Amino acid sequence: MTALGPVKYLTIHCAATPEGRHVSAEQITAWDKAKFGMTSYHWVIELDGSMHRTLRDDQLGAHVGSHNSGNIGICYVGGMDKAMKAPKDTRTDAQKKSLLTLIRTYKGRYPGIVIRGHRDWPKVNKACPSFDVAAWLKGVGE
Repeated sequence: MTALGPVKYLTIHCAATPEGRHVSAEQITAWDKAKFGMTSYHWVIELDGSMHRTLRDDQLGAHVGSHNSGNIGICYVGGMDKAMKAPKDTRTDAQKKSLLTLIRTYKGRYPGIVIRGHRDWPKVNKACPSFDVAAWLKGVGE
């Protein structure tokens, strides 16, 4: 399925998996296909910082309800404490570096792109991605 309209948004997600537990991009994609019948994210960032493209930019994902058109989804593995009791910013330094690389790439490719966390979309009642995207970007000078 192709995305409708130009790319205007980049939304950051967490996989809601326990801190430190390796989960592959293939596993996340399989979970999403089982739940939604399609791949959710354009990129998945594993614990070691490896970046895995799971959709092309012109393909529609299933990651922000009715706001998927023109919206690139990036998901990092983690987002929950080890006991799976509470959201937690579990990003490794390698994941942060890769996430910043992807953000900078998309800002260059699509000038004016709006970058949000999943929780920053209207009517989303989730902690995802378990950190404040705007505050983090400001802190790293973006």
